[in-house]
Amino acid sequence: MRTLLVTHPSSLEHEMGPGHPEQPARLTAIETALAKDKFDRLERTIAPIAESEQLRRVHPQSYLRALEEASPREGLVALDSDTAMNPKTLEAAQFAAGAAVAAVDAVMSHSADTAFVAVRPPGHHAGISTAMGFCFLNNVAIAARHAMAVHSAERIAIVDFDVHHGNGTQEIFWAERNVLYCSTHQAPYYPGSGGTLEKGEFGNIVNAPLFAGSGGEVFHEALADAILPRMNEFRPDLILISAGFDAHERDPLGGLRLKERDYSEATKRLLDLADRRCGGRIVSLLEGGYDLEALGASVAAHVEALMGA
Repeated sequence: MRTLLVTHPSSLEHEMGPGHPEQPARLTAIETALAKDKFDRLERTIAPIAESEQLRRVHPQSYLRALEEASPREGLVALDSDTAMNPKTLEAAQFAAGAAVAAVDAVMSHSADTAFVAVRPPGHHAGISTAMGFCFLNNVAIAARHAMAVHSAERIAIVDFDVHHGNGTQEIFWAERNVLYCSTHQAPYYPGSGGTLEKGEFGNIVNAPLFAGSGGEVFHEALADAILPRMNEFRPDLILISAGFDAHERDPLGGLRLKERDYSEATKRLLDLADRRCGGRIVSLLEGGYDLEALGASVAAHVEALMGA
């Protein structure tokens, strides 16, 4: 199994203030975890910056211009109560989107079987024209639209196991018949969306909310009962993962109780489905995860599974 790791150093330059949980140390923890000998056969590449056309497949030019105008020359500017920009944020977001595109190119062109995109800021809360929840550009949506526009992918399945519902991704693909969005997440919880009755215009949204305190058994039941059968029926050409690791039992921002082995098992189940339906093609993109030790260990388990280990 050829697995590609896509990163960019600009991810370390985006900061949102002292004590903010979405911090550069998250990437350092992942880099440390993936520096172990067992990851030596990971192929690694530095992302290009996203092109304007790639961003505009998801976000209108007016929104992209508004982000440019909001970007400060020094200090921080707050876009909402928990989402801020420093002078390096916009560039980091553009490289994060470029990393998503590069990973799709690699997997769709068969130069890699699977890919993990280790960048920040995350993206799944970013709507068509809204930054929120630590997110500015919706990386997984940009990846999906790129696969369809450039690689002729007809059906894309997105699986999101972040503790928070990916409201931005759901908004973007609500009326898109050929994109299936599936999410497990804690509810009721931020951002307040993700109910089971939210099904999309074409039945292309599958939400499997979990109560606070739910652990691996409940999580895997949700995958097995609600999500994997729908994905199998959908027959995707590519599977994208919004890989948030804040459902881990140690995470300070969530109330679920997953462990590293749960991420490994979920990844293996998705790989099995990908092998049967789309030639094994999976691109996984980092979303949340705010306990540094748990994040590093969970990403390591996830990537090891992506490598077929």
